[in-house]
Amino acid sequence: MFIMMSILIADDDKGLRRALRDVLEAQPGWQVVGEAANGREALEKATQLVPEVVILDISMPELDGIGAAKLIHQALPQAELLVFSQHDTPEMVARALDAGARGYVLKSKAPRDLVPAVEAVRRHASFLSAEISVGHPSARPDGDENGRSGYPGAGPSKNSICN
Repeated sequence: MFIMMSILIADDDKGLRRALRDVLEAQPGWQVVGEAANGREALEKATQLVPEVVILDISMPELDGIGAAKLIHQALPQAELLVFSQHDTPEMVARALDAGARGYVLKSKAPRDLVPAVEAVRRHASFLSAEISVGHPSARPDGDENGRSGYPGAGPSKNSICN
């Protein structure tokens, strides 16, 4: 059985959205079902298209990625949110995770991390680029109350099978 994965990309850089689409759609069964140039558009398209994975930049006009993540997580709790950003401060990462993101990929590490991060969050596992250091509960080795582990590609912790 062939299972498709639907993805929404939200970033204010059209060229970057195009590059992300090319990388993601090169993966068997992955389909980018929509793109958004700002947080408000991301929320509208997410509720309309109901993607499995939403990739969000933080620095977007109208509504930033953190605000969009909160609203998308409230509207579509089943959608997995992956932040894709240049911001690497522990505070920004913690804000993204608190907003409902399950993963955080640094744009500078996209060639290495983007595909594994999307695969991880689709499996309901957490993913953080290895360079990220944060004291957030989901970045602990034993995970948070939802079984999220912050180690890249580690998958859910506690009573779960990791790949």
